[in-house]
Amino acid sequence: MFITLSQIVISSLPHQLVGKFCRACQLSCLAAMVVTLLIFSSFHNAYAASRVKDVVTFEGVRDNMLVGYGLVVGLNGTGDTLTNAPFTTRSLMGMLDRLGINISSDSMKTKNVAAVMVTATLPPFASQGSRIDVSVGTMGDAKSLQGGVLLVTPLQGADGEVYAVAQGSVSSGFSASGGSGSSITKGVPTAGRIADGAIVEREVRFHLSELNNLKLALRNPDFTTAQRLADVINKHFKLELARAIDSGTVQMQVPTDKHSDVVGLMTEVEQLTVIPDQVARVVVDEQSGVIVMGENVHINTVAIAQGNLTIRISETPQVSQPSPLSSGGTTVVVPRTDINVDENKDAKLALLHSGVTLQELVQSLNALGIGPRDLISILQSIKAAGALQADLELI
Repeated sequence: MFITLSQIVISSLPHQLVGKFCRACQLSCLAAMVVTLLIFSSFHNAYAASRVKDVVTFEGVRDNMLVGYGLVVGLNGTGDTLTNAPFTTRSLMGMLDRLGINISSDSMKTKNVAAVMVTATLPPFASQGSRIDVSVGTMGDAKSLQGGVLLVTPLQGADGEVYAVAQGSVSSGFSASGGSGSSITKGVPTAGRIADGAIVEREVRFHLSELNNLKLALRNPDFTTAQRLADVINKHFKLELARAIDSGTVQMQVPTDKHSDVVGLMTEVEQLTVIPDQVARVVVDEQSGVIVMGENVHINTVAIAQGNLTIRISETPQVSQPSPLSSGGTTVVVPRTDINVDENKDAKLALLHSGVTLQELVQSLNALGIGPRDLISILQSIKAAGALQADLELI
């Protein structure tokens, strides 16, 4: 028999104080429960909320794509065949001509040169002299870029201006083969990368201090999320600074005292939290059988039955031999065919009531023994019947 501390305390009190002590204990327990619920509620809200930094991007703060055409030299006989790649021949002749070397195309037999396309991404606020990574890919019939060196290649933007210049050793995959025909390939030999292979020569002019308004672009456009974001910003600054323009953009006015510190203002906004809303959507990948459903997916009252007629035919050949010491008999193979027909008589009909959640849908369909492949067809049929209250997206 175990006696708790509370029992000892209560037994030692006078009779008239026991009731008051019990009521005090009840109030204390009730207060503890309320505090616990508030803590768990705050944990839930904190878990559901996301940082503004993870939900939006600031308009104007963006990457820029660069592209260029160049030559990779120093290949070990794995470059372009000059007779099959006239652009490589002309590019090589033009480069040598600029270096003061005149040569005819008929005398060029090298296979150590490959024409390549060079691409890079210019990050926002990249300063002149900083370095960025570049990617290289062959254009002709080159077999590999392993061991090659990219010559000076200007990289242009969409406006035709040169923003960076690339050059350096190319890191790529490799391919090797033996005399018996066996081979091994790692990565993609005809594509490579040069870490810090380009130097920024021109900056993209964009000054934050000149902005009077900031536009926040939502990564997942939604009217409810846009309005919630505007409300969060206004509540934090205690001013009507932000308003939702549409489902994907929230415009925020830069306060007068923040014009000299727009970066600090953006940092302050990025650390705010907002609860994003989402559209009920079901995403189905028919190739892999993957199904992803959001929490707001609901289904109206619908009955589901799944069953197919399955016919299995199996061949079991058997050997028939003549009796011992018989004359004229031969050994033959006698076919034996077994046919089974499964009409799925045990298949059941599942009834899903209105307002069914994702968990109830999965449980009901799993009770029928339905796999992901069949579930895709069922979801399409439910959507066609108008009972699926969600967007069905096939990828």
